[in-house]
Amino acid sequence: MSKPKRLHPAAVILHIVIGIRNSLFFFILLFVTLFDDKLLYAFLAMLALLLLIIITSVLTWQRFTYRVEEDELRLEYGIIIRKKRFISKHRIQSIDLTQNILHRIFKLTKVEIETAGTGAEAEASLICVTLTEGEALRAELKSISSREQHENEIEEEAYLAQTITRKQLLLAGATSGSIGVLLAIAGFAFSEIERFIPSNFYDDAYRWIIGLGLLIMVLFIVGTLLLLWLLGIIGTMIKYWNFTITKVDEDIVITRGLLEKKQITIPLKRIQAVGYAESVIRQPFGYATVIAEIAGGSNEKGEDFSTVLFPIMKVEEVEAFLEKFLPMYVNKQNNMQSLPKRARKYYIIRMTIPALLLLGVVFFVFPHLSWIPLILLAVCVGLSLLQHKDAGYLINGQKLLIRYRNINKVTMVLHHKRIQAFNKKQNWFHRKENLARLKLSIIGKMGLGKHYTIKELDVTDVDDLSDWYSYRKKG
Repeated sequence: MSKPKRLHPAAVILHIVIGIRNSLFFFILLFVTLFDDKLLYAFLAMLALLLLIIITSVLTWQRFTYRVEEDELRLEYGIIIRKKRFISKHRIQSIDLTQNILHRIFKLTKVEIETAGTGAEAEASLICVTLTEGEALRAELKSISSREQHENEIEEEAYLAQTITRKQLLLAGATSGSIGVLLAIAGFAFSEIERFIPSNFYDDAYRWIIGLGLLIMVLFIVGTLLLLWLLGIIGTMIKYWNFTITKVDEDIVITRGLLEKKQITIPLKRIQAVGYAESVIRQPFGYATVIAEIAGGSNEKGEDFSTVLFPIMKVEEVEAFLEKFLPMYVNKQNNMQSLPKRARKYYIIRMTIPALLLLGVVFFVFPHLSWIPLILLAVCVGLSLLQHKDAGYLINGQKLLIRYRNINKVTMVLHHKRIQAFNKKQNWFHRKENLARLKLSIIGKMGLGKHYTIKELDVTDVDDLSDWYSYRKKG
């Protein structure tokens, strides 16, 4: 594969679509600015901008070449300034194949290559090659033949693969909690288009709502929330459709997506920690999301920006799942060391102070709405009690299991060799009551640190953890 190759001609269309999307603000600005008395100029300006995008897209495709030579992927690109990029095979951490609707219609794929230094975006991206070429390029860069890769995938899929069921997919959507995100998006969208709404619209809408009556208003609100909930279910099902995790040699391969099919490769050596998160919606039903922290990041992010290894499963099934795919991260949760009772007040104080301040402001300014911060105060107290109850740790040889809760309950297993830093912190109040705060750091997304904190542990427990981390023996 030493001869330079161009991307598939369909890459021109993708570049045009990307160019229009990135220039959408300028199209709207031209249209709004010149709409009243200079409509012709507005259309001519937009046509010129569109023509510029098309020409740039064609030149970008024509000037982009790639080849594999001397154990390197060599890229050459640039319209005016010519750039060359060489990526050694030995630096490549993962090669992901992604197919959107256009890709799948024409049997194309997008190849994204990540290295140890990859940031928010892939180190190299071939936005449009044939599926056969993409698989051959991945095989070439992974230094295995296509036939061997195919045989390995079939063998591993038969013995080390797990696919989400339709029931699990529906449960994942129903308990995703995405209704809050949709409400936030709807609120932002409304604030942006508000300037274009006539002033008399609000008066007419108010009179219309009042005319509906209380029962109709309640049904309207419930119907809107139900619609947003259904949209959240649909969005989750589209994202995780046919989610399959497969162990292939020293890699974890994740395939998922309905409209956009993604195939993500995670080398086992990049995994820094593995665990599961139980959201406040899923925990009462005994379900959790299996997550991992990957050095350098991943394109498959979900729970608190961690990498999703499986969207939803019963908590009691997690251990068997890890035994199957990541046995080095199995850690039985017997006799976990919990927090002392004297630490509980710190959790309550931290959570309730903002609610108490809000209650004071509302009581003096809007006394008839004081019930709202009172409800918030009760929720904060309940959450603080759960945070204290759930936090803890367990040492098992070279593995450390930690559990904490912000809003969701998170359980993680870390290997000693993956922990980059250990931090013990005490304030004046902590020293008085023999408490301390523990902070552990590992390598996380985009090469940055990922931190785990357990607050108000007994100081002897933190010292025991310090001895374990430093290989000191008690004595």
